[in-house]
Amino acid sequence: MNKPLIAAAAAAFALVSAPASAELANGAKAPVFEAKGALAGKPFSFSLANALKKGPVVLYFYPKAFTQGCTLEAHAFAEASDDFKAAGATVVGMSNDDIATLQKFSTEACRDKFAVAAATPQVVKAYDVALKAVGIPTGLTKRTSYVIGQNGKIVMVHSDMDYRDHVKLTLAAVRKLKG
Repeated sequence: MNKPLIAAAAAAFALVSAPASAELANGAKAPVFEAKGALAGKPFSFSLANALKKGPVVLYFYPKAFTQGCTLEAHAFAEASDDFKAAGATVVGMSNDDIATLQKFSTEACRDKFAVAAATPQVVKAYDVALKAVGIPTGLTKRTSYVIGQNGKIVMVHSDMDYRDHVKLTLAAVRKLKG
């Protein structure tokens, strides 16, 4: 038997079978934080408190820039960016990538449409998004999206490693807040 293949399959199974839940529930107060990141390839400082003064915030955590699912998810958020803006929401992607990687990702994958920021270990812990699976490097985050209302409370959580429903569900939650 091919041991590396078996190990890779076991790691993939652990990732797929890992519970896709987030500890922060609807109605919980979102932990306030500040982070460095990038918008349209330029350095950017993000403050959740300041962003909430303008409207709801879609905070989506993704495991790693330039991986297939994360790139496709960023493209989907970029394509929907006008819809999020029309609903008054700010979208920010979060990963533990370094600033240089985030700058490149913000232009190439996010298409200059929204900011991405560095998820520090403290932010990862506060939002309970650490990806813990056999064979997965430490520091990566679960694919978890939060919609945070202007009052600082979480109104929607979607945690699923499949990127496809994150944009649809977060946009629906934002529109519900506006309506």
